[in-house]
Amino acid sequence: MLETIWFLVWGILWAVYFVLDGFDLGLGTLLPILGKTDTDRRTILNAMGPFWDGNEVWLITAGGVTFAAFPTAYAIMFSGLYTPLMLLLLALIIRGVAFEFRHLRDCPYWRALWDGAMTIGSFLPALLLGVAFANIFQGLPLDSQGIFHGNLLTLLNPYGLVGGLLFVLLFALHGAIWLALRTEGELHHRAVAWAGRIYPILGVTLLGFVVLTVPFTGLLRNYLTNPLLLILLIIPLTCFGLLRREIQQGAGWKAWGLSAGLIAGLTLFGVTGLYPNILPSSLDPAASVTVFNAASSTKTLSIMLLVALLFVPIVVLYQVWMYRTFSHKMTSHDLTHDNAY
Repeated sequence: MLETIWFLVWGILWAVYFVLDGFDLGLGTLLPILGKTDTDRRTILNAMGPFWDGNEVWLITAGGVTFAAFPTAYAIMFSGLYTPLMLLLLALIIRGVAFEFRHLRDCPYWRALWDGAMTIGSFLPALLLGVAFANIFQGLPLDSQGIFHGNLLTLLNPYGLVGGLLFVLLFALHGAIWLALRTEGELHHRAVAWAGRIYPILGVTLLGFVVLTVPFTGLLRNYLTNPLLLILLIIPLTCFGLLRREIQQGAGWKAWGLSAGLIAGLTLFGVTGLYPNILPSSLDPAASVTVFNAASSTKTLSIMLLVALLFVPIVVLYQVWMYRTFSHKMTSHDLTHDNAY
């Protein structure tokens, strides 16, 4: 029972991370497109400035839960998927450095350098996360010893690449809507326009990903056994359908909520389809890493659950306060603050 609870927590943490850091990664990816002037680019950076490091706490939390609750899965991931995970961490480090270094010199070349770093440090994590989860969904070449028989190129298969493109587009749309929420004038209209352009491309990619999921993965197994679980697919598809109208009306908070529901719903759909596997094996189903053969002891899981129940609400309350505090529309005055990027 505790193993299943922690698997559910694991999936929810990933969904929360994708929703919160997703708009940061999306905005960074769109920075050269939406930021026509230095003021535009500074506005975009400050639109995510108060949130980006707090959002990444959820990535650390999801990784920490993997390490503490399912150490076997953690060990296999960081040995077999070492190269893509190191690329992911390097890109996130570059993004963090770009935030802090860009404003240190008032030089066009210096700022262009760190703007490029911001774009790479945002696009690459979105792509790698999509590729990684798509490969987990279809199964990794793991033997009975948990050894990964492949390399980085093994992950760059058709289904994995479609998953990477899907994540990039999901986050880009999410980021464009967030920028529309935080800005006014020309930049606001540009963000809404790009959200409208990304929407149909995302629709085609989403359809392709869902269609490919049937032959490439076993995610539908749990849904065929219990059709009531299909609500986890209906929710994100409904969010996607309603999102078009909200974008056309100016991409307000309802649009961002629908975009968040789309990302979270798709994540939970995939995670629920995995159960009881965490890392399914494409070589031998019996070699799959499951919530039961990868879990820590019952005592460890019990202590972790108590700690989570005590401290996670504190983190949630802090982030709710932070989002409410900085939910206002940005103006030129915000860029004059000493702490502005």
